[in-house]
Amino acid sequence: MADIHGFCDDKFAPVRDELARSIDEGQDLGASFAVTIDGEMVVDIWGGHVDEQKTQPWQLDTIVNVYSSTKTMSFLCALVLADRGQLDFDANVADYWPEFAQNGKEQVKVWHFMNHAAGLSGLDVPMAGEDNYDWDKVVNALAAQAPWWEPGTATGYHAMTQGYLIGELVRRITGKSLGRFFQDEIAGPLQADFFIGLPTSEFRRTGKLVVADQGNDLAAGLGATEDDSIPVRTFASPYVKATDSWTDGWRQAEIPAANGHGNARAIATLQAPLACKGSAFGVDLMSKQTAESVMQERISGQDLVLGVPLTFGLGFGLNSQIMPLSPNKNACFWGGWGGSSVLVDQDAALSASFVMNRMFPGLLGDRRSYTLVQTMYQCLK
Repeated sequence: MADIHGFCDDKFAPVRDELARSIDEGQDLGASFAVTIDGEMVVDIWGGHVDEQKTQPWQLDTIVNVYSSTKTMSFLCALVLADRGQLDFDANVADYWPEFAQNGKEQVKVWHFMNHAAGLSGLDVPMAGEDNYDWDKVVNALAAQAPWWEPGTATGYHAMTQGYLIGELVRRITGKSLGRFFQDEIAGPLQADFFIGLPTSEFRRTGKLVVADQGNDLAAGLGATEDDSIPVRTFASPYVKATDSWTDGWRQAEIPAANGHGNARAIATLQAPLACKGSAFGVDLMSKQTAESVMQERISGQDLVLGVPLTFGLGFGLNSQIMPLSPNKNACFWGGWGGSSVLVDQDAALSASFVMNRMFPGLLGDRRSYTLVQTMYQCLK
């Protein structure tokens, strides 16, 4: 079997075996998986290679772009500000960002940003490539635009725009970019190896994602064909290719919905305080009340972009019969294009993450992380 490095509690040996099997069978090239319980790291394993030629092994400190798993870090930033009384999820966005109150958006709420319900899943003006790295250009376009549906009435996956929207609120409140705030207030205190805006000093240990066949386009696999449909318009602008992640410009920019770089250990560490209802690894990140508010349903229904029924708490998707990731009620999740995943289970005080470099097509995950998570839960019985 493939060599799996790191450590795991003996009772999680089947999880280690499952990761080895996935690498042996070629489902994974290189990958990491981590689990915390009660604020303690109980699984931290990795294996495989960072290159298709299999000359460079995945290392302890290997990091890769995790796409939309990054969104869960923007959620933490917003939750921390809310816990400090600086952000109200039920307030109007315009209270913090006056220029946003254009074209019928005066009553858009902060929670609409968190839950893909603002009607701004894409842009009317074309944005691609380096446009996506120009923060002011993107947020000014979002402020000027009219919603594509009545805000708060339905979700429509804000694949790229969500991070700019939440990030601009963070900037307006703190004077810091979301990436800077995240480092100063969350990643730094937790000593977590995760970046939104990657320093050039970290490029040497950053793996390149292996793009899935016919999967270079973010919209691949959605099946939408009408040019004026909400799904097509969403992915047309801001337009993103998987190979953008190979560029220095993408790595260095701050795109809080999509360009975070880290590994499973870092993500599980960062989400551990939320899993433990506020505190973990010696860091009091938020109150129990704020942590528990994530699990309270805010909106549900057929997502206008993804075309599947989803239920959202604050930011995260909630565990449900349709998305049964956990046997426990108070669990939430999200994942990234290609296959990375994040799970937070407050009933088990558990956080888990899967990070890989071989992308699978589609935005809603694949069997690799699902199988690892279900194996993990079997080990807990």
